[in-house]
Amino acid sequence: MSSTPANYRTLLRTPGAAAFFLAGCVGRVGLAMTGLGIVWLVHARTGSYATAGLVTGCFAVTDALAGPQIGRLVDRFGERRVVPYALGAHAAAVALLFAGGPVPLAATAGALAGATLPQISALSAARWAALLRGTGQDAALPGAFALESLANGLSFLIGPALVSTLGAAGHPGLGSGVAAALVIGGGLAFTLQRRTAPPVADRGERRHAGRALRGPAFVGLVASTLALGVYFGAMQVSVSAYAVGRGTPDLAPVLYAVSNCTSLVGGWVYGVRRWRSGPGRQRVVAAAGLLLACVPLALLDAPVPMGCALALTGLAVPPLLAVTSVLTEAAVPRAVLTQAFTWLGSASAAGSAGAAALAGRAVDAGGAHAGFLVAVGAAGGVVVLAVPARLRVRGGWSRSSPRP
Repeated sequence: MSSTPANYRTLLRTPGAAAFFLAGCVGRVGLAMTGLGIVWLVHARTGSYATAGLVTGCFAVTDALAGPQIGRLVDRFGERRVVPYALGAHAAAVALLFAGGPVPLAATAGALAGATLPQISALSAARWAALLRGTGQDAALPGAFALESLANGLSFLIGPALVSTLGAAGHPGLGSGVAAALVIGGGLAFTLQRRTAPPVADRGERRHAGRALRGPAFVGLVASTLALGVYFGAMQVSVSAYAVGRGTPDLAPVLYAVSNCTSLVGGWVYGVRRWRSGPGRQRVVAAAGLLLACVPLALLDAPVPMGCALALTGLAVPPLLAVTSVLTEAAVPRAVLTQAFTWLGSASAAGSAGAAALAGRAVDAGGAHAGFLVAVGAAGGVVVLAVPARLRVRGGWSRSSPRP
């Protein structure tokens, strides 16, 4: 680990960086509010959590499926010619949700809201790559992606808390309205920052770029992110089941807070240091650390040791996310980079959704510790997928060499 810091302040002083990053942060908070906001809104209108879950599920599925397609259009036509139209369609879908109506109409509106939601995190990551790559600041990319991880983590702390606060205060529909306003306002402000927008690749460059999305390097990263999504989904269910099973449901938010806070610390520390080891080794070390910290969760029972183990898992996650972004940026050409980042987000969402059902069954069969075993298995999968990539990197994989 080098003593030279990759300073966040220096990154944000890069011309144009602060403007698009801060605008993206506004939109990200809205993104983090949207799913839970739909739950509050639909339940308030129908009185049914089943209906609210159905509409939110439609939103989540179309969000995961359509995100890469929006990213593909952005890579082909540019942000300015795609994102404003997506935001307009999203506003119309949210308005349809507020209009109410029968369940099929609400489900359709939820699906449209998900299908038109731009993935601001992917757009922002692609901008950092365009801004820093090839300008003598390549070494700052890990710090930039760590900053992205921090922004995402803070958004998912602030957003759901804000929705729940508004709902508990007697305004169950206001969360969806605020979420839409933040997504649309932040998204438009982000898109207006034209000088940092990635250039659109020409037809010849696009013709061959798509092959990288089917290559083993990127497919391995997607599989690893899917496994990490399984870990996230299993942890959400298992931590709640652990707290409820002990008869202390109020313990669940405390345990979540411990993990989230150490996650922010881990992301901050990773981003402000410049690491001598390559991204392949960093990924293996972070994945192994996650697995080692996760194993005790399937064995421990006392709250304090459980909280310590969760704190350690939180430290390992942000470096893993940041280095995955670094490897993605190196694995695919710029002509498909936005699409590549959205595929990672979709893989994580799909893994999390599937794991919620899998871990739920495990908990029903064997208690919370059985659910934690699902998380341990997912963390082990991340390690297994990281090792071959480490060997390819050590063997000479670089952005200028043939894709592995």
